[in-house]
Parts: sequence; structure tokens; C-alpha cells
Amino acid sequence: MHQALSRRRLLLSAGALATLAASPFRCAPAADGAAGVTARLASYMAAARRQELPDAVILACKHRILDTFGAMVSGSRMKPGMMATKYVRTLGGEPQASVVGSDFHTTTINAALANAMCAHSDETDDFEPVTKAHPGSSVVPAALAMSEKEGRSGADLIRAVTLGYDLACRLLMALGPDLVRGTHRSAEGMASTFGALGAAASLAQLDEQGMRFAISYSAQQVSGLWSWVKDKDHIEKAFDFAGMGARNGVMAVTMVQAGLTGVDDVLDGTHDLFIALSTEPKPEQMLDGLGHRFYITETAIKTYSVGYPIQSPLDALLSLRKQHDLTPENVRSILVKLPTDAMGIVGESAMPDVNCQHLVALALMKGAVSFADSHDTALMHDPKILEQRAKITLAGDKALMDPAAPRGAIVEVTLVDGRKLDHFTKFPPGTKENPLSTEAVSAKARDLMAPVLGAEKTDKLIAQINALEHVDDVRTLRPLFTT
Repeated sequence: MHQALSRRRLLLSAGALATLAASPFRCAPAADGAAGVTARLASYMAAARRQELPDAVILACKHRILDTFGAMVSGSRMKPGMMATKYVRTLGGEPQASVVGSDFHTTTINAALANAMCAHSDETDDFEPVTKAHPGSSVVPAALAMSEKEGRSGADLIRAVTLGYDLACRLLMALGPDLVRGTHRSAEGMASTFGALGAAASLAQLDEQGMRFAISYSAQQVSGLWSWVKDKDHIEKAFDFAGMGARNGVMAVTMVQAGLTGVDDVLDGTHDLFIALSTEPKPEQMLDGLGHRFYITETAIKTYSVGYPIQSPLDALLSLRKQHDLTPENVRSILVKLPTDAMGIVGESAMPDVNCQHLVALALMKGAVSFADSHDTALMHDPKILEQRAKITLAGDKALMDPAAPRGAIVEVTLVDGRKLDHFTKFPPGTKENPLSTEAVSAKARDLMAPVLGAEKTDKLIAQINALEHVDDVRTLRPLFTT
């Protein structure tokens, strides 16, 4: 009966957004003398596990959960994921949750850490274009681990992940992502901790006071340096972007579950989180639209398993290639124009999946960029690809620093006969403006998971996630994502 009620609460008609806007769970604006940010956020978090969600939000959430499962499963066979799994295997502990792509169980905290590092073992996970956070790689592993520990339903998982995305992105909107990065700190680590907190706290079903304490324990753990850009192996980066935050958020929640108390107003007043981490904080951004604007609908699912600033260049080049029958033989040169802040991320990287010139050359030659090819380091030394790569120039373009489309790109191709072609991809496939269908998300996940899980288990797992609101206990999915 309880699970049936959960499903009825979750499933709404397409017109439910208007109803939700008037929901009692919507976070009301502050009035003079009203409770502070901490109290209002904690109140919303405590109520969100019973919140009805519009169909569009449910669908977006299932897409992101499936996409992150693809990242976790494929990442379990990449070096960062394998090292994280090997590490947590040595820690032992009560077998509360599964490590994806493996044959063992460990504590909730350890499982969240390992699965999150698997999820960001490469550049497969989703991305929020404005804040540049990577919510899925921390929120989904944290939610999965807590769902297993608590025996929660798929409907519970959907609501928890939705809340986690909101907290991850809203924290950066309140701090100002550029202000955070301007102090040499990693905004991604901050977002991932609060995202994991939101998801785990929802599944732990903490009351409002417990939410306040968990927020404080998470706030104390918010950290990270922008030095991750120097990580050539993507191992520490997997921890910085995902593993650290998933561990932090789940640890904060389980500490409160164990009865530990803490500060109950860390987002307000003297020494609060906002004034500690930002020179121009906007605390109300944590609450503005909370309950009717859902950030999970605004993140971008990557069509290609490569660094996000390369999504638009690949889309533009492949569009031109298809339209004009481009080949290595008829292309003289290619100019790729990127937003200026992307140049230091996807320029001359030693990692193939974060090297724009290499991937554009690969796309020109093969007409596609598969997961296998984008992670094949040997291809970076292939003479034929190097020949094409020599034709490609990257340039930062200030005109592309558009807050409304922060990861657009222009590709200009000069043919051997002197003709010039160009294509501007403002919103690559997978963005909210150009969303992927369920079939497209499923196809991406299948490509990533089948080599690890096998075709039969992969298809069953995809079907279960696409119908997640009907799953009574997330633990019944364990055989499908473990080996």
C-alpha cells in the first residue's frame, strides 16, 4: 500500500506544473522577521520526499539516472574507477550498498565514494552549463547507496535525485560560480557535496532539525582547489568532482542518523557558509523558485563521452561533414572557435577525451566519435590522425561567452578548392534546448554498459530505470548492475 501511494504521488498529468507551483511544499519567499535560509531550505528538504513531481521532471530525472548508470558502469573499467573500487575493497565494513560493476558490498559511505569516482572516471557524466557543475556523478551514486541501505523505492529515488540536483546547482548560483573559481577553488567539489547531501538526506527521511544538522556537517566539508586542471590521469579529478562530494554528503547524513548534533543555522548570520566562500553571495538563490524550478531539467546529457566544451565543436564538424561530404582529402584547414574559458580545459590535453583538436580530427576521419575511440590513447599517436590534427586550430572567441549559451562553438572549414564553410552550434544535442529522447539516452547507456554487464542484463537494467517509478525496492536492481 505504501509503495502504491508513493507511485500515485509521483505520477502526475502533463499539466501538473501549474498545480505544483501552488503546492504547500513550495519554498515561500522570506518576509521580514521570517526564518532564515537554513530553516526554509531544511523545511523544504524534509517535505520534498512527499512532493509530487510533474511528468517532465520525472522523465528528465530518469534520463539522468540512466545516463549516470552508463557512466558508473563504463567507469568501473577505467583506471580511476578500478583504483577507487580496489581502495574501498580494502576498507571492509558492513555490507550496506553495492559497488557498481563489481561483486562486493560495502558501507554506504564507501559505496558512494567508489561509485561516484566510477561515474567521473572520464567525461561521460552530465553537466549544468551555467554553473558548470557535474551533478549526476555525485548525486546518483549517493542516492543509490542510501536507497540500498534504507530499502527505498524507485519513486523515492527519483525525488531524492531531483532534490540533490537542486541543491548542487543552487549552492553555486548563491555563491556565484565565477567568484568561487576566481579564488582558485573548485566549484565542482562544493556542488557535489551539497548535491549528495540533498539526495541522501531525502532517502534517510531526516526531519527538519536533522536536515539542519546535515547541512552544517556538509558545509564544513565543502572544499576543493582548482588545481584539478593539472591532473593528467583523471584520477584525482574523479575524486574532486564526484567521489569527495558523494562521500561528504552521505557521511553528513549518516552521522545525523547516528544521533550526532550540530549547528542549525550554518547558512545564516555570523560565519555562515555564503560569506565564507563568496565575496558577493546571493543566499536567496538557494531558495528562489525552489519547488517549481527543477535544475534536473536544465543539465546537459553528453552525446559524446568527451569534455563538455567539445560537444558543440563535434556537433558542428559532423554536421558540416554530413552536409558537404567532407573528407580528409578535401579539407585544407579547420578553425574551431570556443568560449575563452574553455581554451585551458580542452586545448593540448594529454587525455584523448579532453583534447579538442584530436577529437575533431578523429571525427573528420571516421564520421563519428565512439566511446572506445575517444578513450584510445594510442590514436593520439596515429600518423593519419596527426596529419589531420595539424590542420586544426583552436581560438578563443569572447563573443561565445554567452551566459544563455555558455558552451556554443563555431567551426570554420576551408576546403582545398578555396571554398569556406561554417557551422555554429549554439546548443549541442542533450541540452535543455535540444534534448535527447529516451531512445537516444538508452542507446548511449547501452553502448557504455553492455561491454561490462552483457547485453541481456544491460537491456533489463535500462528497462527498469526507464520505469523506475514502478520499482518497489531499489535493491531488486542489484543483480543487474553488479557482476
